[in-house]
Order: sequence, then C-alpha cells, then structure tokens
Amino acid sequence: MSEGWLLVGAVGACTVALKGLGPLAVGGRELPRPLIGVVTLLAPTLLAALIVTQAFADGRHLTLDARAVGLTAGLVALALRAPVLVVVAIAAATAAATRALA
Repeated sequence: MSEGWLLVGAVGACTVALKGLGPLAVGGRELPRPLIGVVTLLAPTLLAALIVTQAFADGRHLTLDARAVGLTAGLVALALRAPVLVVVAIAAATAAATRALA
C-alpha cells in the first residue's frame, strides 16, 4: 500500500473519530460560537490541502505540470459559475490536452 493511500485512510479514520466524538463530548448542548466557525471550516480546509498536495507535489518536490494546468482551468470554470460536473470535465480535458501536447 502506498503512502498516499495510508494518508487517505488515516484522514478518513480521523474524520470518523471527530464526527463521533462531537456528539459524545457535547451531548445536547450547543457549541460556543467561535468553535462552530472552526468546525465549519475543517472539511473545506482539509479538502483544499489534499487538492493542492495532489496538484503541485511530486513526492517532496514542487511540480508544475498538466495537473496544475487542469486545476487552473477548473478554477476559471468555477469563477465563471459553471456546474460542478462541467468544472471537472474542463479540468480533466485541459490536463489531458496538456499531457498530449507536452
């Protein structure tokens, strides 16, 4: 098993543990307002970190290749308010075209 899959498994296990510990620790009480803001941002932050790691890293080295071009095309499509499936298709097609041309 590669290190990447071990990381995915560890992150998944931590996510399950955190989601399970929340109701146990808090019970029926409401969370304090500052903590709600932090909890709300955990999933998008983790997802962004995984995307950036996969798009710009090759082992321990920074790599700018077709993945970065595809990610940039996807971000442009998101900025233009394209539907998610269209964003994924544009990013994949751009990355594939870049690999084919390079």
